[in-house]
Amino acid sequence: MAGHSGSRLVIFAAIAGNLLIAVTKFVAAAFTGSSAMLSEGVHSLVDTGNGLLLLYGLHRAARPPDLTHPLGHGRELYFWSFIVALLVFALGAGVAFYEGIVHMLHPAPIENPLVNYVVLGACMVFEGGSWLVALREFRRSKGSFGYIQAVRRSKDPSVYTVLFEDSAALLGLVIAFAGIFAAHYFEQPWLDGAASIGISLILGATAVFLARESKGLLMGEPASADVQAAILAIAQADPAVEQANGVLTVHLGPEQVVAGLSLDFVDHISAAKIEACVERLEAKLKAEVPEVTSVFVKPQTSQRWKLRHDRIVNPKAGTPMPEGG
Repeated sequence: MAGHSGSRLVIFAAIAGNLLIAVTKFVAAAFTGSSAMLSEGVHSLVDTGNGLLLLYGLHRAARPPDLTHPLGHGRELYFWSFIVALLVFALGAGVAFYEGIVHMLHPAPIENPLVNYVVLGACMVFEGGSWLVALREFRRSKGSFGYIQAVRRSKDPSVYTVLFEDSAALLGLVIAFAGIFAAHYFEQPWLDGAASIGISLILGATAVFLARESKGLLMGEPASADVQAAILAIAQADPAVEQANGVLTVHLGPEQVVAGLSLDFVDHISAAKIEACVERLEAKLKAEVPEVTSVFVKPQTSQRWKLRHDRIVNPKAGTPMPEGG
């Protein structure tokens, strides 16, 4: 899918950076015995694996429709994004929290703290480079919306997942630096373990946020108001359509939208002309709104559409549906 070239660039940059950083952190942790550095190493290793899972999700989501998945495989990306969020929580936050508790209960002095400072400084440079790539791509796609609003509106979790992971990594590096410095300066090695717990809390919060967003996409979110308005405008412009009543949409992937149109056709139109109208609409939608990959049309009067729509918006109203509605 050509639209994901930017996403893949972000993910490749994150994988390369995180793998190098993870190896560096583990070596430093082995030399110094720092709990915070070990937690940071696990964090970077988890982020490396997460990047590979996102790439796998993009690959699987790009497969064409088949007999078992007639509408395509777009939601594979949403599934693997949800798995990434679980891994951040279970492995990243879980291991960091465990390491922090162990080192607070059994504190050990940090050896060669200078090694940790050098490694953390280098990691901030590498992690910052990956973060800038993700931020640039996200800012390109978010438009005029705020960051949180753009994430909640976004249907492509691959870019903002990397951005949030890298942001958590940078915050974790700052906490690790503060914990190691405080443990060495005040000669209180338990502070190193406290820093590891702080890192776990950041990872846990990041994972919960990402899981929440991925869950919404898995459950099915509608297309943006602009896309829905474009679909209705194209339908309304067709000469065979008396009234485009409304449209129901759902994202199967970042660039895969299924649309269900309710149309009130002109009076006394033949079945052949309705078929021709549907073919025209499909061709025009494919040309002007390419993210719409499947269209289903339901001939329906405006009154029946309104009754059904009102029941969806306010199910407690109990409005009776007419026969055939």
